[in-house]
Amino acid sequence: MSLATALDAAASALAQDEDLIRPANGDALRVLAAATPEAAQRVLAWMLSERPDDADELVAEWLGEERGQTALLALREEQLTKPGRKALRRWLHRLRSAGAPVPKPAPPPPAVAKLARVEEEIRGAYLSAIDPAGLRMAYFLEPHPNGGARVFEVVFDDARGIAGFRVLQAARGNARRFLEDLTRENKRGAAELDADSVRAAVAFATQRQPKDRPAPRGFAEWRAHVAGAAPGAKLPGEIAEAALGASLSREDLAAAVKLVAEGKLGPWPPPRERVLPILERVRADLATPLVVSGATKAGRMDDRLTESLAEIYDADAIAVAAHRCRESAFSFWRSGDEPAARACLAAAREFASAKPAENAVARALLERVLRPVFDALLREAEGAAAGAGAGAPTRTER
Repeated sequence: MSLATALDAAASALAQDEDLIRPANGDALRVLAAATPEAAQRVLAWMLSERPDDADELVAEWLGEERGQTALLALREEQLTKPGRKALRRWLHRLRSAGAPVPKPAPPPPAVAKLARVEEEIRGAYLSAIDPAGLRMAYFLEPHPNGGARVFEVVFDDARGIAGFRVLQAARGNARRFLEDLTRENKRGAAELDADSVRAAVAFATQRQPKDRPAPRGFAEWRAHVAGAAPGAKLPGEIAEAALGASLSREDLAAAVKLVAEGKLGPWPPPRERVLPILERVRADLATPLVVSGATKAGRMDDRLTESLAEIYDADAIAVAAHRCRESAFSFWRSGDEPAARACLAAAREFASAKPAENAVARALLERVLRPVFDALLREAEGAAAGAGAGAPTRTER
């Protein structure tokens, strides 16, 4: 993760300081210059607690300014999580080693026997990228009231609602291993994110739940817990849009078409009930005696594909496709692939502004789904024609 990404997450988490963080565009010194002493302490405390690795870069820059040193020295360990307290002690030690007048910490109060706090080690929210079928996973980890950790797993589709839900209990050690496996590259590929942004993503899908297919058992009981985002919570795609959307170009749109062709974006197949009538029309085209040559058949299938765009991409499907492209932009951005993220944002804007028949990204997505089926129907028709020709009686010479 980068410092700019971490500061953006801080802006989402610290609503009262969002207006001073976002305009800085990831510049740590601009954040410091715009912040009051209290705001600087809040940003620093959040960074040390929630993003200790990225906080090192921020602290290193802030310590070159008197206001930054003041903010660091004003922090108290009780304001921070366990990782944050460790990071604060490390930086204070560096200041002392450099000769700065750092007050020694007050002696700890008398120890009182109590259970160790482990909440910080096993609390987090994680969101996967959207897979080719349109599914994605959200995970919420938190301490279990009876000890260990509790894991909420939500499987959802932005077009079809909640597909799966379960609540698991795990020991602390297993929870840590689960976290490591969850975020490991080339496995599930989930990214840690502000919990309210993950809830907002789940909430979007709940609005698409079909009336004839209720959400899985147990989801209703925990819906507020996993889909009840705080007011003003931003979707991951909105975070990416705010960071990268100001300077998109037509080249970014062309890159989006390439991402689809390479299988890195989409194809998110449309509902079966919308595809079947299209296939029946193509099958009828291939069976008519008027369509005989391979070129004519291929041209007819291209025409059917173009006609199908408006049929598949109605207003709701367009909204979902634009949403998926924005959410995919966030996933690429978090993985460090900014060009792909920009391409996805350009695709989202194309869905919002262009007619389906003129939308190159929509056509590329639909072609990825329908072209293999069209080709199979063409081979089937040609095979049937060849078989009929072989079985026809031949005229003999006398």
